[in-house]
Amino acid sequence: MDDASGMPKPPREDIGHRAEHLAQEAQGRLPAWLQPGNPESRWPVLLALIAAIAMQRAIPVRYTLAPRWPLIALEVALLVVLLGLNPVRFTRSTRIGKYASFVLLAAITADNTASAVVLDYHILTGTVSKDAALLLGSGAAIFITNVIVFGIWYWEVDRGGPFARLGVEHPHPNRRHPDFMFPQMATPKVAPKAWEPRFFDYLYVSLTNVMAFSPTDTMPLTHRAKAMMTLQAIVAVSTLALVFARAVNVLS
Repeated sequence: MDDASGMPKPPREDIGHRAEHLAQEAQGRLPAWLQPGNPESRWPVLLALIAAIAMQRAIPVRYTLAPRWPLIALEVALLVVLLGLNPVRFTRSTRIGKYASFVLLAAITADNTASAVVLDYHILTGTVSKDAALLLGSGAAIFITNVIVFGIWYWEVDRGGPFARLGVEHPHPNRRHPDFMFPQMATPKVAPKAWEPRFFDYLYVSLTNVMAFSPTDTMPLTHRAKAMMTLQAIVAVSTLALVFARAVNVLS
């Protein structure tokens, strides 16, 4: 078929094929973290939760101020939810599972933060001024739980969560942009072409935030990420400062 100028028109199939080829080529030029990723293994998250539960169980009751069983029960419930929905890899997203995870994470965060407040209160009022083991045991439980639970939070919220990054669900329009800027995202040449953030990357961000009390190599970009890192740092610095200061004073 010819157009008005007498030139033959390309077939529609050819145009569609070329458009599809151009789209695939354009997508191939995007860094891996902007493309739908590969399913993550469930084991890193589960092992982190198991480590938190083991830490809570390992500390004798006489060395803690707040009861540990509510926190352990919440952690076990979150473990069951994650294991039940995705036994091998995080490939299946359900609204109930997502809400249950958020509710349990919020409850664990609230419980651990409340434990930190109780510990700080007892230190400031002198209730535990002569028991260094109680101070260190309670402080260690709060500190490690703080690192793990916020590592899971960062992993759950960044760009809509693991399932949105995987491409199996559509994130809310306000959550499509990165919450964290990793060095590999700003400088792609320093990482393999297929690099994308995984749970361990978010756990590392959580650890460095409580150790340095500020972002290190990974920058928070959104208000929610900054708010989470602020809360985590407040819990960590108040716990570490008061616990170690008082424990050193007692031991000396």
